Amino acid sequence: MVPGAPPDDEELGARLRALRTERGVSLRALAGSLGISPSALSQMERGKMRPSVTRLFQIVSLLDVPLAAAFGQDAAEPEPPAGSGAVVLARAADLPTLSLGDGVRYRRLSPAPSPGFEIYESTYPPGSSSHQDGELLRHHGHELGSVQSGRLHLEIGSDHYDLGPGDSIRFPSATPHRVSNPGAEPAVAIWVNLP
Repeated sequence: MVPGAPPDDEELGARLRALRTERGVSLRALAGSLGISPSALSQMERGKMRPSVTRLFQIVSLLDVPLAAAFGQDAAEPEPPAGSGAVVLARAADLPTLSLGDGVRYRRLSPAPSPGFEIYESTYPPGSSSHQDGELLRHHGHELGSVQSGRLHLEIGSDHYDLGPGDSIRFPSATPHRVSNPGAEPAVAIWVNLP
């Protein structure tokens, strides 16, 4: 695989399967916790179906791993020792990207694991959303987002927010939420997840 290139669906599925089995969770148990059939989860793990953003967050939350774990070996790089002053550089072409359901892409922006936060760039094509079947996402921590281009619509609890370029938002991730792009152009945003 070319560094930074989106992993194909089989690679993402294999990573999700490995994370599940490493934690000793059966396919049936995880599928039950997700509220989906074992067949649907199996299709994701075999690369036959892409998870939505919501489903991916649900999976990593239930497995108690950071979202970075879905990006593969790059996410498991050791942290530089505290106070080491180490410089970690990642070129744009080397940053790993996930292609998810509805054409949404997530790119990890951290050049290496960073204690206490994760940072990502998301690209939502026109008409796309973070969810399947109207699901709302909830997980631990807080999210901070800033729209770089295009427009995003966020539903957080019972409130709705329309964000354009330069707008930013922060909210507790445990509040049910979803993201969509109602516009005619791709929407790009930077997200910081604070566990």
